Amino acid sequence: MEEALVTPEAEAMIGKEVARQTGVVYPKEAQRFAAAVGDLNPLYFDEETARAEGYRGVIAPPMFLPQVLQGVTPLDSLREDGVPLQGGSDIPLRAERLMAGGEEYEFLSPLYPGDTITAQTRIEDIKEKSGRSGRFVLITRETLYTNQDDVVVARGRFSIIAR
Repeated sequence: MEEALVTPEAEAMIGKEVARQTGVVYPKEAQRFAAAVGDLNPLYFDEETARAEGYRGVIAPPMFLPQVLQGVTPLDSLREDGVPLQGGSDIPLRAERLMAGGEEYEFLSPLYPGDTITAQTRIEDIKEKSGRSGRFVLITRETLYTNQDDVVVARGRFSIIAR
């Protein structure tokens, strides 16, 4: 009988917080992001338009949220595709290779310039599965994003596949 890929230590992490990050929404960064992705929605650039639509001022594009929490990575710490190198999983598994399995966001409240966003990530689930190419582990993380007023602005679910 093969040894399970999911260790008891990994199972004990289910439901536990594994990361916490904080960042600030800076208006020029949000606007540069919007311009870079080709989204010139006036809600991101024009106070008057944003207020006319019921916002208290300009807002940031929803997908700018992960950028609020990104640090600065030196060029020699980037993979060929521009993604920061990572030191592997922080979950003790009997698997060595990690792959992205998908992500989804639910946006609940707008991001405003000056907001301080805190992201709390917990392990939602860890399951060993079998597929066409053998056994693997599906790890699901959930991140709750709140602003300085403890308003939940978004939820993110992220899947990682370990072999």
